[in-house]
Amino acid sequence: MAKTDTETPDLDNEARITLGLLNLVDEDSTASQRSLAGTLGIALGLANAYLKRCVKKGLIKIRQAPANRYAYYLTPKGFAEKSRLTGEFLSQSFNLFRHARVEGRDLFAHCEARRWNRVALYGAGDLTEIMTLSARDFAVQLVAVVADAPGLREFAGLPVVPRPDPAAMDAVIICDISEPQASYQKACAEFPPERVLAPPVLGVARRSKNDKGVRGGSR
Repeated sequence: MAKTDTETPDLDNEARITLGLLNLVDEDSTASQRSLAGTLGIALGLANAYLKRCVKKGLIKIRQAPANRYAYYLTPKGFAEKSRLTGEFLSQSFNLFRHARVEGRDLFAHCEARRWNRVALYGAGDLTEIMTLSARDFAVQLVAVVADAPGLREFAGLPVVPRPDPAAMDAVIICDISEPQASYQKACAEFPPERVLAPPVLGVARRSKNDKGVRGGSR
């Protein structure tokens, strides 16, 4: 996921790739660099760079295998680092859930008070699913998930649409963890900015000081 300059409730990109690499090596020591790169969703050269870095740190050991191939093994230090990163990820995931539930309630209360009954969630991911839980306590209807994802017709039990529709929605809540600021700006270009909301945990800056909507739960 791309990061913003603000604090985010997730491992940074380097730590996430390292954790993914350690997990994959632990699962299959004979995996090729190309398959590792494909599974991680990164370029082959970047996968090679991370492997070399892990070897240099003593997290992974390389052994030559038959047919001019290589096998990768986690060292005791590598197992310890995998456990540490996993614990950090789980802890931060819990913090995301906790903050999102609280801030989600504030956002839906804001919508309910203004009779913005038809609410769309912008972005398809973990935060979107958390927001669907928070919405259950309020007299609002989640009408869609806005996501530019060709082929994805439904997410979290909601229809997926490519852009927000002011005729069908009263408010939009940003749920994109990977690029929250970009998603906010794009939503504001397609929807009344005062009705584009975002939980404070995302650290989104509003378009201008004249925006009278809420960034998070303040009312």
